[in-house]
Amino acid sequence: MGIESQSILPQMEVAILAGGCFWCLEAVFDQVRGVESVESGYIGGNLEHPSYEAVCGGQTGHAEAVRITFDPRVISYKELLEIFFVIHDPTTLNRQGNDRGTQYRSAIFYGTSAQRHGAETVIKNLSGEQLYDAPIVTQVVPATRWYEAESYHQEYFARNPLQGYCQVVVGPKVAKFRKQFAARLKS
Repeated sequence: MGIESQSILPQMEVAILAGGCFWCLEAVFDQVRGVESVESGYIGGNLEHPSYEAVCGGQTGHAEAVRITFDPRVISYKELLEIFFVIHDPTTLNRQGNDRGTQYRSAIFYGTSAQRHGAETVIKNLSGEQLYDAPIVTQVVPATRWYEAESYHQEYFARNPLQGYCQVVVGPKVAKFRKQFAARLKS
């Protein structure tokens, strides 16, 4: 096969976000036009190859997070962050709803200085708009080593929509996203 017959793939980028349970974030970002893939995992801790049980114990320092591979020609990093700030509460320190602990913190793990600047700008703008009743506590920190979560966590909501947590917590976040960002849905 000659080079002229091969398709050229677009330059994909990666965003790593933590905002509570990774099932919620993955379920939403899986539906975003321009997102190629979403992987649940752990980042920001001090234990190599952490397990779900260890992370949930709150002693490893890791956050439950998602690694989003996206096409910046279709959706920008800033637009991903705008969705992120709607689908979780960035004002609660180490907590999302009933999920409590540093593993559920709100954080943006940047890979480049442009991502860092973009995240800081979005937070500054949101703070200036005073959309929240409390200050935004989302951390903006450099990305560290990424650990993919166990296979049963991948596509969890898609495979378990009737599970209790999915119905009570994940489902409403997905519905909120679909209503507020209908133009961003994959077709």
